[in-house]
Amino acid sequence: MTTTSPFLLETRGLSAWFGNAQAVKPTTLGCAANTVTAIIGPSGCGKSTFLRCLNRLHEEVPGARAQGEVFLENGPVYGPGVDPVAVRRKIGMVFQKPNPFPALSILENTVVGLRLAGVRRKNVLRELAERSLRLAALWDEVKDKLDQPGMSLSGGQQQRLCIARALAVEPRVLLMDEPTSALDPVSTARIEELVTELKKEVTVVIVTHNMQQAARISDRTAFFLLGEVVEFGETSRLFTNPVDPRTERYITGRFG
Repeated sequence: MTTTSPFLLETRGLSAWFGNAQAVKPTTLGCAANTVTAIIGPSGCGKSTFLRCLNRLHEEVPGARAQGEVFLENGPVYGPGVDPVAVRRKIGMVFQKPNPFPALSILENTVVGLRLAGVRRKNVLRELAERSLRLAALWDEVKDKLDQPGMSLSGGQQQRLCIARALAVEPRVLLMDEPTSALDPVSTARIEELVTELKKEVTVVIVTHNMQQAARISDRTAFFLLGEVVEFGETSRLFTNPVDPRTERYITGRFG
């Protein structure tokens, strides 16, 4: 008998390897719709690898593989007949460093995923671009210069442009891999405000090295250590009353 999961995105025994080296040990956790889940832990603990497994980017690395199950809206992300490209339309991703396409304008950067998905009508592309740029809190800053290169924007604006690009194809989940680590404090604050607003539209999973950021913007937090989830729960509880002593040592700065 098949049971319906209460989670929009769920992993069951998800593991990952680079060659013979195991980067993520069997991990089972779930993310409810319209929430922000933060993944914290020291460098090299498997956070980003786990994140990239969620939309099958991990397997793009030569010699890398994943094992276990990932479900989006109760449907498998891995398995025979599942198209990884279709998965990535539903589970978008924003990376550590802003990466607009240098040869494309702000408008074309925003709609490139839509074009790849077969959308051709200019008025539709323009409408969806405006919607995405508004969701990314960038429209008012770029509406009069959409034909200028995406690379002409500031670092923080470029990151919001990348968020708009990911949102344009209307994903159900947005993965964010340390999206503010290359930004100044003002731009970081803008992105944090944006994430809080975005959960009205999408479910967000964010990897961050900044524990204060996780505490500010997430509903639930997973603490990774040496490739495994040590503790996962409500953010307010995890930061104030952690169950595992390793979690307490990490969040109080005694290691990591």
